[in-house]
Amino acid sequence: MQSDHKNRPIGIFDSGIGGLTVLKEIARILPDENTIYLGDTARVPYGIRSPETVIRYSFENTKFLSQKDIKILVIACNTASSVSLNAIRSRISIPVVGVIEPGAKAAALATRTKKVGVIGTEATIKSSAYAKAIKALDGGIDVYGVACPLFVPLVEEGWTEGRIAQLVAEEYLAGLKNRDIDTVVLGCTHYPLLKKVIGDVMGARVQLIDSAIEISIEIKGILEKLGMKRDAGDTTFREFYVTDSPERFLKVGERFLGHPIEHIEKIIVGT
Repeated sequence: MQSDHKNRPIGIFDSGIGGLTVLKEIARILPDENTIYLGDTARVPYGIRSPETVIRYSFENTKFLSQKDIKILVIACNTASSVSLNAIRSRISIPVVGVIEPGAKAAALATRTKKVGVIGTEATIKSSAYAKAIKALDGGIDVYGVACPLFVPLVEEGWTEGRIAQLVAEEYLAGLKNRDIDTVVLGCTHYPLLKKVIGDVMGARVQLIDSAIEISIEIKGILEKLGMKRDAGDTTFREFYVTDSPERFLKVGERFLGHPIEHIEKIIVGT
């Protein structure tokens, strides 16, 4: 029976494609785990929705994944993590992990100057979710948030290197460079694909915190603590579901993951 529990998949949902950076790190750090990914591509972006709507969408995604008998739920969306994490935790019995807490924890541990930058979408920065989480860990840390709305379309168009990406990054990050910041949180799941450009602009002494890596480490710790980490040796499966046409998801998603997506299906949630 315990072996059956170990073989249950990790469920991951995001408003769209960006959460694939989280899936990629989960697959790297926990290569033997089965995964099911749901991208709510029909209703992306979540950042423009009201908190009530985001919570409803999150519950509908959770219901779909729960029906797949998952053993842990990963909210790979900064907006959904900041708005709906506690509500979902109160309603389901399996562990629920969001991207904000692990990233905030890593940033609080990493900074030496007690000055942390957070870059993300306008909705994430406006929510102050990272700032609140970081200050809850260490009230002496100053947190500076900068919205970088053009980063998402740059990534989805594949413009993650070159002069255009460099110029946009220099424009957005100029204000952070003058604040003695030594740590920057990549507060959007698209941003790890711009890590090289962001790192070049901020300089070698500034550490970049990738929430996709931090959440994967946290998931590993939870599964090990609960005795739910899957044993090595068996064949793994990776399933993908979207709520709108799969074509764009496949094109951009395969670039994110670096390999073909084999099993993808369009589904309807919330009915």
